[in-house]
Amino acid sequence: MIYVGGVPFAPDDSSQGMDTLIALMELPVLMSASNSFKSMPEKKLSVSEPSSKNRKWVHIFQREFATVDPALVDCGMLSVAHMDSPNIVDAGLTQMLSLVANHDSDDLLDVHLIGAFDDISYQHSHLDKISRMKMKGFSHPLCAKIIETLRNRSEKFQIQTLHVLGHNTRWDSQGVGSFIFHGFVVETSTGSIIPASFDRSSKCPDEIVRRIRITSSYDDPSWTGKLLDTYDTITDHFVIHPCAWSIRQKEMALALQNLSDTEILLNCSSSPSAECPHFVDNLRRDVGLFDPTPRLEKKFSVKAGTCV
Repeated sequence: MIYVGGVPFAPDDSSQGMDTLIALMELPVLMSASNSFKSMPEKKLSVSEPSSKNRKWVHIFQREFATVDPALVDCGMLSVAHMDSPNIVDAGLTQMLSLVANHDSDDLLDVHLIGAFDDISYQHSHLDKISRMKMKGFSHPLCAKIIETLRNRSEKFQIQTLHVLGHNTRWDSQGVGSFIFHGFVVETSTGSIIPASFDRSSKCPDEIVRRIRITSSYDDPSWTGKLLDTYDTITDHFVIHPCAWSIRQKEMALALQNLSDTEILLNCSSSPSAECPHFVDNLRRDVGLFDPTPRLEKKFSVKAGTCV
């Protein structure tokens, strides 16, 4: 069940997820919250910054989630996920709620939905044919599915931030849309949500092996429809379970080594015009694990605090 401002939000029972999403995005209170979020300066996270030496954070990759043990922080129960497909919403929310929600409780669970941009606008008519074909509209069905699932579950979800689609889109002079913000950070001491960007150093530990596990999960039946749980707050460890790329994925990895940067971007990204600058380089680093000449230990190492 969805709440806004402490009041149940009850659209027509026959309305679909997209109808509910549009109605929510037009509510003045949520539009104001989105504008307030948009006006915040973006926090740039980097391990190289002197101020970062005494701070810790957990970076969530695509299709991962992490839950903070409420006994270890001051802001209460907290779970963050990076969802990338409608197919993982149902099971993914169940995974998150199993760790943070007391099913006998009548408490409101605050929800902040941030990140997706408008990838089906008519302004994309300025793009070349290939780029337009790649703009398939992934964000709208994903956001609609999340809202529909929240509405249909028995728990009480209070929407606090809905900074998605048109609210999180900037347009260039050619009509090409992209994210205003790619991500956010949650201050666990206060529960504050702040726009954020992350350089490569902030995505450790074990960035490459974690991304490879994510890739392998797409062809692994045991992970179908699920999020990947990476961080254990009790032990303060990243736990990365064994994984293996399928034969199909290995063949794709080898094939990608022969493609140009532009070809990799168009073939591997759902939003080629909006990708971060290091998208292609990251993929090249991942598929480089199948180069038969370098030694694997030069590619990545198991650091203290990580269980593989």
